[in-house]
Amino acid sequence: MILRFVLEPVDNTRLARVCGSLDIHLREIEAALSVKLSRRDAEFRVDGPKAAVDRTKALLETLYERARRPLPAETMQLALVEAKTPEASEAAEARPGDDGGLVLRTRRTDLAARTPRQHQYLQQILSHDITFGLGPAGTGKTFLAVACAVDALERSAVQRIILTRPAVEAGERLGFLPGDLTQKVDPYLRPLYDALYELLGVDRVTKAFEKAQLEVAPLAFMRGRTLNHAFVILDEAQNTTPEQMKMFLTRIGFGSKCVVTGDTSQIDLPRGTQSGLIDAEHVLANVKGIAMTRFTSADVVRHPLVARIVEAYEARALREAREQ
Repeated sequence: MILRFVLEPVDNTRLARVCGSLDIHLREIEAALSVKLSRRDAEFRVDGPKAAVDRTKALLETLYERARRPLPAETMQLALVEAKTPEASEAAEARPGDDGGLVLRTRRTDLAARTPRQHQYLQQILSHDITFGLGPAGTGKTFLAVACAVDALERSAVQRIILTRPAVEAGERLGFLPGDLTQKVDPYLRPLYDALYELLGVDRVTKAFEKAQLEVAPLAFMRGRTLNHAFVILDEAQNTTPEQMKMFLTRIGFGSKCVVTGDTSQIDLPRGTQSGLIDAEHVLANVKGIAMTRFTSADVVRHPLVARIVEAYEARALREAREQ
């Protein structure tokens, strides 16, 4: 199918922003949606399967509307992800009507699921006391979990947020880091701080820490505690042992929610040590009240290269598995 159309009202500044330098954005759209795309001034020509052509036209119209202001690279990348998986956009548009809880209350007004699995993940977090999010880097596992936690705190559904990670060394030794134990593990917890700052703002985060509404701590600090009325997130769970995972999951108290995130392709445990996340996948697969979302490279919402990197490593892992 070949479709010709004009983006109106014609505005050369907006056209330049949509197309990018030397039409680089158009080349990215071609690659993402498997179409042939060309333009002459404000007239565009799209050649490809009907569904892909329709998505390309809708994407260009959306970008043209947003191009009243400069288009950040992140906006382009997320728009391409949504265009490749239109079900996510439809689900996001439908969410206020079918489940008001999916409208998350954070400082980010544009926060929404970008792929069908992300939408499923949000629904599972809201409807289950314990949710696992498994998959490669860049799929939003941790960020969306923190967003749900922030939303629950803002709505007073929980009294505090507790974020934790195992302090496992990824090729470097903790002993070389300066300071006491808390200072040594702080770099491991930094991604969690970053998500909080983006979703709440630095001032709000600082006040929440002062009021004990927020706690960020290494997993070892969870032993012996019972966590009531809290939203608890265990990040980088692939680096737990089965014993640590059991210890963590049994900390959950009344009125609490728990989200466990991890990527089983990035295990930093000593060779021969079983991952608590892989173990939990099998042990808890049929336990009522526990949900699991498995993300793939199709859910990556970072730079497009991240998805291709993940796919390359997954392909090698498959080849090695077949050889064995």
